[in-house]
Amino acid sequence: MSFDKRNAEGYYDPTAYEALSLIEKEEHALRAFRPIVYICSPYAGDVDGNIKAARSYSRFAVDKGYIPIAPHLLFPQFLNDADPNERELGLFFGNALMSKCSEVWVFGNNITAGMTAEIKRARWKSYRLRYFTEELEEVQDVCNH
Repeated sequence: MSFDKRNAEGYYDPTAYEALSLIEKEEHALRAFRPIVYICSPYAGDVDGNIKAARSYSRFAVDKGYIPIAPHLLFPQFLNDADPNERELGLFFGNALMSKCSEVWVFGNNITAGMTAEIKRARWKSYRLRYFTEELEEVQDVCNH
């Protein structure tokens, strides 16, 4: 649950907003159950920048009360993404992990081939998909990938 920075009368009320936000954060931190979410974001191309972004997206999920799974942060540690066979193996592993997640969170406007495959699988399996900008704002899927 998120709170508006304006009160019921429409006036900007940062004090109440901050207090309610802190309570919400504490509730998330203390919650015994945290749903697992699959982080879908670019890896190839600007690998360093994309890794940094995926870390940020994962942290965002933690701060929202979820457990993030970002296969593209894990599998390239020991699989060679430049080797087509190992890349395919990594995608297969990611699909296995996706099946354990309650939602798939797609980040950014740059939808790569790997992300497209993940989105298609999520739709095929009827997983809940949520879309976010690179600035961590939730948006509707207007592209219908």
